[in-house]
Amino acid sequence: MASVELRQLRYFVTLSEELHFGRAAAREHIVQSALSQQVQRLERELGVRLLERSTHHVALTTAGALFLVEARQILAQVDRAAQVARSAVGASPTLRVGIIDPSYDSMPQILHEVQARFPDLVIHQVEAGVPEQYQQLVDGRLDVGIGRASLAPAAIASHLFRHDPLGVLIPRGHRFADLEAVPVAALAQEPLLLAEEAQAPEFNQFTVEMCRAAGFTPAVYAGTVESIRAAADLVAQGRCLYCVPSSCLTAMAGTIWRPLTQPASYYPWSVLWRAGDDSDHVAAIVGCARAMSQRLGWLATADRAAERRGPLEAPRR
Repeated sequence: MASVELRQLRYFVTLSEELHFGRAAAREHIVQSALSQQVQRLERELGVRLLERSTHHVALTTAGALFLVEARQILAQVDRAAQVARSAVGASPTLRVGIIDPSYDSMPQILHEVQARFPDLVIHQVEAGVPEQYQQLVDGRLDVGIGRASLAPAAIASHLFRHDPLGVLIPRGHRFADLEAVPVAALAQEPLLLAEEAQAPEFNQFTVEMCRAAGFTPAVYAGTVESIRAAADLVAQGRCLYCVPSSCLTAMAGTIWRPLTQPASYYPWSVLWRAGDDSDHVAAIVGCARAMSQRLGWLATADRAAERRGPLEAPRR
């Protein structure tokens, strides 16, 4: 084990994430043959096969999957050690923050306040789906994330700070365009686009459960997308509709957003972090989210709406 190198661990982790030698080599900025040689040396040193390889297929072995967990933890610990060392000589502290899509405004607003409180803090934003954020939080590659916490593993802590009114994105000229709000049941006759399941299972689950609560199973559009912008393009073409929270404020040509009603639905946003991480900057993110929620009424808005409607249309928590 003494001859195992950190770069070999990093190459193995990257290859495990890509499961493709060409893409992994490109990420590490080395030639494919060099990546392959380093991974083979790692396997020889360990005395076990970590990967199954064929001409068109790369997969982790059982030993490889177990080793991946440990390798990620080692690399994360090395990164943290480097940060501690840099901070000791006056280097600027850093915070790695996961965001789902740049179109959503919640995390940018929170980070603006955090940056004002800690002007020397260097914030790195990493675009990743919620499942990937969970993994990167556990591995130490992220410090904070954002998303619906319904599927969070035990290793992730969370704080609910916003109930975001859910609406539907429709093309201009659609029959819903003249409505101030769209009843959920009206979606039964429309093809609904869902997000890429691997990236946003929690959002797809929320959308499908909302439809089923209104008495129907949605007709799911056959394609999938990996961004709000791509979803808007399909909607503008008249191929489908797409449910999206109000916090997605980016102007999207050819589309109109209408709130959903009967019942109104509210998407729950939470700050996510690694359980047991009590660092000052993580605490600042959570504190700013809590303060902003109270100041802007991000939770109270849904509560007041529930009181007006009555128990049958209360938002999900």
